[in-house]
Amino acid sequence: MNSSPLTAETSLALMQASQLKQQTEDMVRNRERVEESARDFEAVFITEMMKPMFDGIKTDGPFGGGKGEEIFRGIMLDEYGKNVASLNVIGIQTQVANKLIEMQSARTAEAIQKDHSNTDQGNTDTEIDQKITDLELIEK
Repeated sequence: MNSSPLTAETSLALMQASQLKQQTEDMVRNRERVEESARDFEAVFITEMMKPMFDGIKTDGPFGGGKGEEIFRGIMLDEYGKNVASLNVIGIQTQVANKLIEMQSARTAEAIQKDHSNTDQGNTDTEIDQKITDLELIEK
């Protein structure tokens, strides 16, 4: 008699659940990295757009910071860009994140199709459509 209380089907189900959990965690981490990259892109974009606004401002005068202000102006603009990007009021990061996910989905679909064409297994169109659907669900 088998001393293990788990049947083969139960063991298989637990293994599949564990794999699904790992895949879900990987997808969540991937989405977080995409959003962070998009936010960083928007911050750099905003910083570059703000630089010309500050080029004409003189730093001398009774309350000016002189050379010190000139030196730290770039750092201040970087922080302004990060602050505005963190609010996501412009919408660039949303568009960039969606495009990154779209490109990643296409690359994944191509890799799956290439893998299945090399091995000639199963119905590749159905599996590719399922993977694309899964990736679209992650976007939401």
